[in-house]
Amino acid sequence: MTKPLDIGRLGLWTWTLDAQPMAKSLEAVSEIESLGFSTVWIPEAVGREPFAHAGLLLGATKKLIVGTGIASMQARSAATMQAGQKTLTEAFPDRFLLGIGTSHGHMAKAIHKKVYERPYSNMVEYLDTMDSAMFMAAQPSTPMHRVLAALGPKMLKLAGERSDGAHPYFTTPDHTAVAREIMGAGPTLAPELAVIFETDATKARTIARQYMGTYTRLPNYANNLLRHGFTEADIRNEHGVQSDRLVDAICTWGTLDTIRKRIQEHYDAGASHVCVQVLTEDLVSLPSAEWRELATLIPEFKN
Repeated sequence: MTKPLDIGRLGLWTWTLDAQPMAKSLEAVSEIESLGFSTVWIPEAVGREPFAHAGLLLGATKKLIVGTGIASMQARSAATMQAGQKTLTEAFPDRFLLGIGTSHGHMAKAIHKKVYERPYSNMVEYLDTMDSAMFMAAQPSTPMHRVLAALGPKMLKLAGERSDGAHPYFTTPDHTAVAREIMGAGPTLAPELAVIFETDATKARTIARQYMGTYTRLPNYANNLLRHGFTEADIRNEHGVQSDRLVDAICTWGTLDTIRKRIQEHYDAGASHVCVQVLTEDLVSLPSAEWRELATLIPEFKN
């Protein structure tokens, strides 16, 4: 693989752009760029198509990098995935980072009418097909860049070997340390970090659990938590909720300084980039005020 794309140290991960009319999303991403963030990450699930969305965001900005966190291999063929990547890379050199993931069993079956099996082997085959696929259009003038959604050891190793690196989601600094050890010093390691600007523990954990319930039901995330020392009771106790221990490990809540310290923990564990996802009470409103507050940390984390 080529040298990893420089995506900076501190970025934003958000699906709230999907929840806005496009005109409002474009205004928001323009402000994100003006605040000094290097990269914004957008998802794919049941919202906007990520290549179209990324193209619009890139067109509304001048230098901002847009990453997909992640584009699902279940949603399109490998040939279509590489065509989308090359189209955006040609139009916006060194500004598009393709995050690819295997998605989840229920989404593969219910949404994409696919059978979810052999995720690691299928990813290897998918990358092979991407790398050999035909593209009879104007070629990019700069290298293509991709990262893999990787949690377990095999996928993390593959991410280090076949892409710029890994984009883990719903993880902790302990996972970041393990990921860095597996991948080695060179590859990009860009964990997502959920944060809540709320100092009241009850309110903060209520917001966190509203967000976390979706993910703790998914085997990929639950199994990763079990690998890293959490228990079934942490993931879902007799009342059907996550333990305070797990909530506080996955979602950092409190003051800006508390959030700053957790970001630093990821860097100390080996992260090269941290993409911060701000959670609010309704989960869909643009957290513009919180983004502005986070932007004050950019100079500290620049190097």
